[in-house]
Amino acid sequence: MRSTDLDISRLSVAERIQLAEDLWDSVAAETGDLPLSEAQTAELDRRLADLERDPGAGESWPVVCARIEQRLDKAG
Repeated sequence: MRSTDLDISRLSVAERIQLAEDLWDSVAAETGDLPLSEAQTAELDRRLADLERDPGAGESWPVVCARIEQRLDKAG
């Protein structure tokens, strides 16, 4: 591993989140589909069952995304 001059503590919260996403995307691009653990599969199955039981529960992705963006704007 090589050292870089990047001081991540100087990045805003939004920039650090973007960096983490970019790092994850670079790993996923090289390794293909990463397998889920049994616990992750069980959680996804539980959430799908909840959705099928009550499709109107929860909030849409645009609503959730807007709330996340508002929090990031306030933080960074």
